[in-house]
Amino acid sequence: MTKVKFAVAGLGRIGKIHLENLLQMEHVEVVAVMDPMEECRQYAKAKGIPHITSTYKELLAVAPFDSVVICSPTDTHADYVEMAAKAGIHVFCEKPLDLSMKRVVEVLKVVKETNIKLMLGFNRRFDKEFRKVHELVKEGAVGEPHLVKITSRDPGAPPVSYIEKSGGLFLDMTIHDFDMARFVVGKEVEEVYAKGAVLVDAAIGKAGDIDTAVVTLTYTDGTMAVIDNSREAAYGYDQRIEVFGSKGMAQADNNYENSHRLYTNKGIHGALPLHFFLERYAEAYKTEMASYVKSLKNGESVPVDGNDGLMSLQIGLAAIKSLKEKRPVKISEISN
Repeated sequence: MTKVKFAVAGLGRIGKIHLENLLQMEHVEVVAVMDPMEECRQYAKAKGIPHITSTYKELLAVAPFDSVVICSPTDTHADYVEMAAKAGIHVFCEKPLDLSMKRVVEVLKVVKETNIKLMLGFNRRFDKEFRKVHELVKEGAVGEPHLVKITSRDPGAPPVSYIEKSGGLFLDMTIHDFDMARFVVGKEVEEVYAKGAVLVDAAIGKAGDIDTAVVTLTYTDGTMAVIDNSREAAYGYDQRIEVFGSKGMAQADNNYENSHRLYTNKGIHGALPLHFFLERYAEAYKTEMASYVKSLKNGESVPVDGNDGLMSLQIGLAAIKSLKEKRPVKISEISN
């Protein structure tokens, strides 16, 4: 069977995960890798990658490949996707595509004109527990959804140097929750009301961001969702979701290293949630990439497309506007 040939642009934490997963897949061949850091290029060399470059232009000039996986910094995503599309190369790109609605629309126009496949990296859709909640809702097991609750708390804040370039909490962290809010009930958001504060680290506030937030979403049919975020949960990586409806409720809890409990007269003791997203979503990353490869091999639509990225960005920008103006913001207020 013909192998799907891949290139990977960017070998940071996420890039390494995708590279490792691709190298373990049947009918997949990684032919090229790009990273400006010598350490990362040496990592690729140790993996036996045939072509290793330090720039994206050099990567695209390498012997032909079918798809590129873009894991470089956010401010490169739009340009890199556009360049690949014009070269007729399919793209898997980590979120977000860009921090500007106008720029994203421009890139999606090129993607459509060149007829390439573009998949965005919203890996939480591929977590088996979250996906099960989505399936239960779709099957009508909870009846008509009324309330969605999403908790997303990191074990520790990233460096301020990262936060300054990330687009802020809503476009870097909560954007996953905005995507999940749409995905889990299959509905579009009409209005956003966000409240935020700096409660974890004053340096984050000095950088112009927040580290703690509660966001209320109202869907077009009146259904509501509540998202709570924190950059620091002392007990680990806290990721939970719940859909409450007319017939019942579906929940997905945290993942734990083990599930046993010790009951004594001093209390009940058990394991903490897995400590970081690389552990929590290890299987989801594999399933995500396998789904993308399947789309390429079978000529199917990708499960998370550019429009999904655009919609999540629009919700994020509405949240930023709501926070600044201290009022609910209609999605229709956020345009190109």
